[in-house]
Amino acid sequence: MKFTAERSAFLKILSHVENVVERRQTIPILANVKIDVINDLSGQNITVRATDMDIEVVETAPVKVQEEGSVTASAHKLLAIMRSLPEGTEVNFELDEKTSLLKITSGKTTFSLATLPGAEFPSISEGNMPVNFTLTSAQLQGLFDRTVFAVSTEETRYYLNGIYMHKKGEGNDAFLRTAATDGHRLAAAEMALPAGAENLQGVIISRKTVGEVQKLTSELQEDVKVSVSDVKIRFCIAGVTLTAKLIDGTYPDYEKVIPSGNDKEAEVDADVLASAVSRVAVISEKTKGVHIHLTKGALLLSANASEEGSAEDEIEADYDADDLDIGFNSRYVLDILNQCKGSRVKMSMLDSSSPVTVHDLSDSSVTYVIMPMRV
Repeated sequence: MKFTAERSAFLKILSHVENVVERRQTIPILANVKIDVINDLSGQNITVRATDMDIEVVETAPVKVQEEGSVTASAHKLLAIMRSLPEGTEVNFELDEKTSLLKITSGKTTFSLATLPGAEFPSISEGNMPVNFTLTSAQLQGLFDRTVFAVSTEETRYYLNGIYMHKKGEGNDAFLRTAATDGHRLAAAEMALPAGAENLQGVIISRKTVGEVQKLTSELQEDVKVSVSDVKIRFCIAGVTLTAKLIDGTYPDYEKVIPSGNDKEAEVDADVLASAVSRVAVISEKTKGVHIHLTKGALLLSANASEEGSAEDEIEADYDADDLDIGFNSRYVLDILNQCKGSRVKMSMLDSSSPVTVHDLSDSSVTYVIMPMRV
């Protein structure tokens, strides 16, 4: 195996796959990336593959091929080597078949890396994907960015450790929705159902998978082909293919916790509310609790810590219902407000112990729900 690659192009590939590779592996080959060097009718290319057996990322790029072959080498060592080399240089790679060392040369700099055979590298990408549809990067980012913060990290409820993507409704009223909840807050975002997603059943996409897709879409900004089966999901974007196992479990009926009868509504400036919550929460650093008293025209925030003191703040609000006292975890409130792109939000409440809905008044496609807490 022998090829020449431009340093920045190879570094870019490695940066796309590095997070998939776990540093602490019980299976040594999973700390490596597989490099396949190909010279065929499609051109002279390398395909770099990484997996942790739950996620697999594959990227193909053109190189100058002198000799075809396949090998695996340490992902993190390769990345460190590429970062250490001067920008704009060409890098030569050659596998010594006798020693199984991968020789990496750039100018007068030479590295030799231990390798393992490419034939031993596992793959999870096989299998038929019957559901196929295409989203723009912006659409996929929107569905993920506005919901991933609410994904649970509680291992015992593993089925909440990801974003639930599913088709909702039928015919002209059908749309694609993502939802996430940790039992304390919920986020749901939706868009028009793309062609090809008509048979999409509910699937749970792991937090790690979502994070890798977010990284790719933010960088590459091209259309994404999404393919789904009962056990896997695949995202193809600009020469990069990410295949991931779905979380095997039944997602709860989250719509049951979205209230429909909340009749007390308050409209406030999102940035003003976020700043006020942040200020008073300084006092309640341990409990995170913030008390809110709603009265006509105003929203009064306060926090108390028996040993540290208290804080109060007041902001204007369009509120014309009966006075209401309610408490929230400040971090949950701020997480939701950070996702709101418009200048104003609407909070809809029933009483001090029932779930509250929050809507970004500039974006009707997203619904947030937050559970109150005793303060």
